[in-house]
Amino acid sequence: MSVLILHRNPLEPFPYDRWLHDYPGDIVVLADRSRFAPGGEPVPVDDRNFSRLEVLDRFDTDVVVKRGLDLCGEFGVTHVIAHHEADVDAAAQIREHLGLDGPWTADVLPFRDKALMKQRVRRAGLDVAPYVLARDAGQAREFIAAQGLPVVLKDRAGYNAIGLHILRDEPATTRALAAAYAGGERDDLLLERFVPGRMCHVDGLVVGGRTVLAWPAQYQYDLASFGSDPGARIDLTFEPGDPLTARLLDFAERTRAALTDAGSRLTDHGFHAEIFHTPDDRLVLCEMASRPAGAKIREVFEALFAMNLGEYATRAQLGLPLPGLGAGAPPAPRTMAGQVLMMKRPGRVRSVPSPPPEPWVHRFWRYAEPGQVIPPAAGSSDFLLAAVGTAPTREGCLRRLRALGDRFTAQTVIEEPA
Repeated sequence: MSVLILHRNPLEPFPYDRWLHDYPGDIVVLADRSRFAPGGEPVPVDDRNFSRLEVLDRFDTDVVVKRGLDLCGEFGVTHVIAHHEADVDAAAQIREHLGLDGPWTADVLPFRDKALMKQRVRRAGLDVAPYVLARDAGQAREFIAAQGLPVVLKDRAGYNAIGLHILRDEPATTRALAAAYAGGERDDLLLERFVPGRMCHVDGLVVGGRTVLAWPAQYQYDLASFGSDPGARIDLTFEPGDPLTARLLDFAERTRAALTDAGSRLTDHGFHAEIFHTPDDRLVLCEMASRPAGAKIREVFEALFAMNLGEYATRAQLGLPLPGLGAGAPPAPRTMAGQVLMMKRPGRVRSVPSPPPEPWVHRFWRYAEPGQVIPPAAGSSDFLLAAVGTAPTREGCLRRLRALGDRFTAQTVIEEPA
């Protein structure tokens, strides 16, 4: 018995050795070298507390699958875990090749292919934005003529808002389409009508095919603005009595059901659903992933339920006990919580905040120090600063997080490059 973990993140948020302290087998971690520096961590030079910790210079799917299969043979791997969206396919391929438990390619495809996802969700009677898989600029133009601007151009299997463009005017549209189709026809781009309103998200855990933990929250910012947003970005949970809470939980559950076939091997996993709440009070699916959320949502769940969503998703896939969860209804949160995020901006860091002293600040992270020269944010999870805070009520939590965000903004000085 042993587990292979495909890891495209810094290690600090994922203390697998602590999470799996009672796991009796080998823990083998295959990690992406490029993810340590952005997380402010040195590249590991030993195995840490794992049976093997191997760092790859390239983390492309074909490379990861090949090396992963080698390690599976060496350690007799029985389970493969991947918590990053870009590695879900690789993990499925390894499992399928070796006949291991857990989801195979067909099981994760409805969560990875946004076009297939929209087809299935729409058939289930849920709302999705009109879209097209535009093979060329001509088809894209036909769609835009029918729907009008703005529209969203994104990768059919993308993540972290990387490569996502909101086309609001004709000059931006012309530039984006020229760049996108410079090489000719393609089948990996999705164009969809822009959906106005706030983006909500529902995160949770599925065990044995049943949702045992879930809660909704709402971004107070635009995910796609990660490259240009100089201020604090706030995300916070809904209260149990909020009219949207039950609606969002139900919408996410129906979406998950639409994407999971009868007999699916995808039975134990985290999930992250992004759902628009429109000005006319509709819920519209953006997308749903079959793995735990990024940013600091895992730690928000730690504050809400005393359950780290990353830890519980890891343990669930290995059949380990999940303290606090049982056969009954999913628990309600013990408090309200949210996150304050500041994105990296290019330049030399002159000053950054110290750890906040307030007792309601659950966790704080700083990913650069004075004197460092940092690049721009590479995606919506490439942070300069992050904090998780709590309060008894949503309104109180929002006040606290906004004040903390204002302080972060005032105390952060980055000298822009000449």
